[in-house]
Amino acid sequence: MSSPSPNKISPFAILILIFLAFWLLFKPMQNGGLDSTAEPRAVTARGDLAADEQNTIELFKSVSPSVVYITSIALRRDLFSLNAVEIPQGTGSGFVWDNKGRIVTNYHVISDAGRIEVTMADNSRWKAVLIGAAPDKDLAVLQIDAPTSLLKPIPVGESDELLVGQKVFAIGNPFGLDQTITSGIISALGREIKSITGRMIRNMIQTDAAINPGNSGGPLLDSAGRLIGVNTAIFSPSGAYAGIGFAVPVQEVNAVIPQLIRDGRLIKPGIAASLADARLVKRLGVEGVLILGVEPQGPAHKAGLRPTKQFGNEIILGDIITHINGKSVHSYDDVRTELERFQVGEEVSLTIIRGGLSMEVPLRLAALDN
Repeated sequence: MSSPSPNKISPFAILILIFLAFWLLFKPMQNGGLDSTAEPRAVTARGDLAADEQNTIELFKSVSPSVVYITSIALRRDLFSLNAVEIPQGTGSGFVWDNKGRIVTNYHVISDAGRIEVTMADNSRWKAVLIGAAPDKDLAVLQIDAPTSLLKPIPVGESDELLVGQKVFAIGNPFGLDQTITSGIISALGREIKSITGRMIRNMIQTDAAINPGNSGGPLLDSAGRLIGVNTAIFSPSGAYAGIGFAVPVQEVNAVIPQLIRDGRLIKPGIAASLADARLVKRLGVEGVLILGVEPQGPAHKAGLRPTKQFGNEIILGDIITHINGKSVHSYDDVRTELERFQVGEEVSLTIIRGGLSMEVPLRLAALDN
């Protein structure tokens, strides 16, 4: 039998040696930096804030009490008890319009709500009632019974004089985080986006101020703290901020909101005629907007406009509208946009094509039912 080699070291002894090596290597580093006299460093004086920083701070202090947090609550029936239960289904922003408790927001924020709750800047919560909506404009007005001490309307500015590059601010509740301010510039003017109804909203303000889900319905402000738009939508493949946001211009807001407060809806001027959609017009090879039908005793009927008629397999095209007060129109949306520039009862001049001939037809606008 051979005896164990006297030079062989056991694995256990090797582990002990490795442990001692690591302990000797790192212990000086652990203890060498300790200093019992260490104290916090002296604070360096900052100096005055820059003028633009001071302006942003004052703007937020001034306007944020006017911005509210809106919770849209849906009613659902419990599968087991069959009782109606309330489920929060969305959030958004809004702002105080006047000292009578009217709150402005986007229509899409509250469109499917069974109940609406408004949270003020002091965290008090108030039941809200929808008193008017304009889905085509994505605007709505709510009513709350909060005391006037909590109701601070935002000063109204103007959007016709805005310039690309002008500094703007957005205040809202992105992702449910209330009282958030972001800043940016006006990136473009005169943009178009689709409303919840599919109608185009024109003359939109485009901004790079960060607008995220939950900002909808909040105010877009100029550097003087004036309302210049209502934040409505973002353009983003992911649904989050990607550098492009849109706001309804304040000129549109200031025209629509009083109507909603008075009547609960927009009183739209119209000609009381049904118009062909873009696909049908394209298939027929028509340049302009084809009249399909006219309502009895409506403005179009009284002006003598002719509808499209069908006799067996033969279709006789009606009048084709090409211009309204000299402005060319190519679709139903164009016609609606042009007519909305006028008031009910005002007279407009339609340029139509009838039998291949162009003619002018005067027409007095009437209120539409919807």
